Amino acid sequence: MPASPSTALLLVNLGTPEAPTARAVRRYLAEFLHDRRVVQLTRWLWCPLLHFAILPLRGPKVARKYAQIWMEGGSPLAVYTQRLAAAVQQRLPQWHVAHAMRYGRPAIAEVLDAFRREGVRRVVVLPLYPQYSTTTTASVADALAKAGAGLQVRMIERYDTDPAWVAAVADSIRAHRAAHGAGKHLLFSFHGLPQRLADRGDPYPQQCEASARAIAAGLGLADGEWSLSYQSRFGRERWLQPATLEALDALAARGVDTVDAVCPGFAVDCLETLEEVAMMLAARYAARGGTLRYIPCLNDALAHADALAALAARAAETDDA
Repeated sequence: MPASPSTALLLVNLGTPEAPTARAVRRYLAEFLHDRRVVQLTRWLWCPLLHFAILPLRGPKVARKYAQIWMEGGSPLAVYTQRLAAAVQQRLPQWHVAHAMRYGRPAIAEVLDAFRREGVRRVVVLPLYPQYSTTTTASVADALAKAGAGLQVRMIERYDTDPAWVAAVADSIRAHRAAHGAGKHLLFSFHGLPQRLADRGDPYPQQCEASARAIAAGLGLADGEWSLSYQSRFGRERWLQPATLEALDALAARGVDTVDAVCPGFAVDCLETLEEVAMMLAARYAARGGTLRYIPCLNDALAHADALAALAARAAETDDA
């Protein structure tokens, strides 16, 4: 796929409310939690529970959490995703580069319609999920199947061990530790997933482990100097283990006074990294007498944009081979 004005790259992130208000959060969560990839309960059971119990209760609580991290230009996820797309555009000047959200705006269908009006014919789609999951990447594929008519669409499904991405994450950790000193332990915290999905063959946990091992190897860490955990558990069923909260409690019980935490399953910072890890879990660790230091996501770092642009270029070359 040679670079030309008819070629586009679409970066897709999960999504975010448009404002840190209960109403905006309810609207966003309603779309997100209606996706059958995310919640697989029967609709007659799930929809009443969602609209009459979960959204009224969670909307105000989640809105208060968003208010704690909101930036001048919007939520961190929206701001950094937009900046990242702009940085990638600079590296692919002959392409159209845009971003979309799987839930919320700009919607995937809206951006694809804009591409068509601009004369785009071929689109490389890069979901900003380094590790593939049926709950995230496959949901983007669902949206593309509905909205991609008339376009030649190529989706990159994973980049969990891409060398340039691994090096960018490792370098960001190295730089943070050079500036602030190295903690006694490095914790890789990934978003969780119900265990039943992994049992059915979702490759996500294996890819999270592969990412963590590759990054740790890039840093020259021995096995005992790092560990992996899963955060953001929702509902009562069993999720991937170990849970980040429990992993931190275990580290505190061992007397590890300083822990560095990084979240390489997230391309940019968001509620789960800034409020859950950097604020809530850090406060919990402080109450146990230790210090939890959060290392930011790659966000719009130059190395991040370089890695994603290279992924898109290779995907384009593969299509032309």
